[in-house]
Amino acid sequence: MSAKSVKDRLPFRLRKQFLSFPELSLFYALQEMAEERYVVCPKVALNDIFYIQRPNENVHFYNKIFRKHVDFLLCEPEGMKPAFGVELIKLITKEETRPADQYMEDLFLSAGLPLVHVRSSEKYKLTDLVHLFQLAIQKSKEAQPLLEDGSSDSAPLCPQCGLVMVLRIHRGGPMAGKRYYGCMNAPACNGVVAID
Repeated sequence: MSAKSVKDRLPFRLRKQFLSFPELSLFYALQEMAEERYVVCPKVALNDIFYIQRPNENVHFYNKIFRKHVDFLLCEPEGMKPAFGVELIKLITKEETRPADQYMEDLFLSAGLPLVHVRSSEKYKLTDLVHLFQLAIQKSKEAQPLLEDGSSDSAPLCPQCGLVMVLRIHRGGPMAGKRYYGCMNAPACNGVVAID
């Protein structure tokens, strides 16, 4: 390989392991517990699970989920519908919760998806995990989430880059005054979805 081609190589390298030891232990325990009922997906991006209602008004919420993930997402095998989120946590004390953990809890509860908090460990007992899942289901039922009501309260994802789109109005030309969805990342991305 020439010196020039070595210099021009991209600076990326493969991580030695995708999951940390506690994550890997929990992954195996979740697979054993889930059996055929759920597919266990590690490190799922939050913006692949949730969308933001009325993105024009709530655009500042996008940064709260962009480039963040949940440690595990359990999905129903038929259609891959999300059923549970699982998050490894490090409690400061038994009574204290980190703000990031609390935000994740609020996010999942507001969407009606149970979030199971599992304390980071090297080993996990299935009976303890089952108990934590039962607590998460109960908490989710008590939260009374805001469920989709069928109204057109959501925006499409950009067909070019996948980001949430925002409602815009053509300012000039033959389409002046007509509404359309434009990419949130404009002008870097010029993705557009027309509104009939």
